[in-house]
Amino acid sequence: MSDTLQPATFSIVAYDPEVDEWGVAVQSKFLAAAAVVSWARAGAGAVATQARANMSYGPDGLRLMAKGINAGQVIAKLTENDEGTPDRQLAVVDAQGQSAAFTGEECLDWAGHRTGEGYSCQGNILAGPEVVQDMADDFESSDGRLADRLVSALQAGQRAGGDRRGQQSAGLLVVREEGSYGGTTDRYIDLRVDDHNRPIDELRRLLQLHYLYFEKPDPDALLPLEGEVAQQVVQCLSALGYQVDAQQDLFDEQARSALDEWVAQENFEMRMTEPGCIDPDVLKYLRRQAAADGNSC
Repeated sequence: MSDTLQPATFSIVAYDPEVDEWGVAVQSKFLAAAAVVSWARAGAGAVATQARANMSYGPDGLRLMAKGINAGQVIAKLTENDEGTPDRQLAVVDAQGQSAAFTGEECLDWAGHRTGEGYSCQGNILAGPEVVQDMADDFESSDGRLADRLVSALQAGQRAGGDRRGQQSAGLLVVREEGSYGGTTDRYIDLRVDDHNRPIDELRRLLQLHYLYFEKPDPDALLPLEGEVAQQVVQCLSALGYQVDAQQDLFDEQARSALDEWVAQENFEMRMTEPGCIDPDVLKYLRRQAAADGNSC
C-alpha cells in the first residue's frame, strides 16, 4: 500500500478515575484529523480510530462499551468482519479504564501501540517506536488534569520525532458527565487545530484559553471590588472606552454596569460568579487588554 494513502498519526486515549473523565488527544499529518480519530462518551469510554480509519469504529465502539462490553472485546468485535482490518489502527479505553489496542500488519512503518493502566498510546508512519514509548512514559509519570496530561503526552511524542511526514493538525477531546458549557452534555473540552505548522503548541495555547474562559474560579482567590482593585478596574474600563469616572475611588453602579458589559463582551460569565468581586485571572486579562490599547491601569 502506498504511503500516499495513509495519514501519519499518533494518539492517546485515557481514563481518569479520580474525576471520571475519558479523553483522546491526536496529532497527524492530515487535515482536521481529530474529526476522524477522536470519539468519547462519559460513562462508556473513548476510541481512537486511525490508519485508513474506519470511522464507524468510533460510534460503534462507544455503543458497545455503553452496554458493558470491555475494551478487548470491543476491539475484537469491531475488527472481526472488516476487510480493511490489516490497514487499520484502533485503541479503546472502556468505562472501567481497561485499555486495548490493535495495529494491523499492513500499517506503514513505524506502526505500533503501547497499552497501560487506563491508557493506550498508538501511531503509524512514525519516526520510530520511541514516539509511542515516550508518550506512554510521559503519561504514566504525570499527574494533574487529564487534559494537560494528554497534551503533554503528544508533546513528548513530537519531541521523540513524531510523524515521519511532519505536523498539520491536532485535537483534544475530554468528556465527563454534565461537563459541557451549561452542563447539558458530556463534552467538557473539545478543541481542534485543523491546519497549523505547530499544531500541538497551538492546542496547548487553546487549552489554557479554555481554562481561562470556562473554569469556575477559586472562591478563596476572588478579589473584592474595593480600594486599589476597584481603582484598577475602573481605570482599565475607562481606558477601553467605557463610560466610567476614572478618578473615583468607589465602585458605583456606573462602574458595575460597565464591568458587566465588558464581561458579556469578552465571554467571562463563567468566571464572574460572585457579585462585588472579580476573579484575579479576569483582572489580569482586563489589564492586558487595556495595555494592548496603549494604556496602563
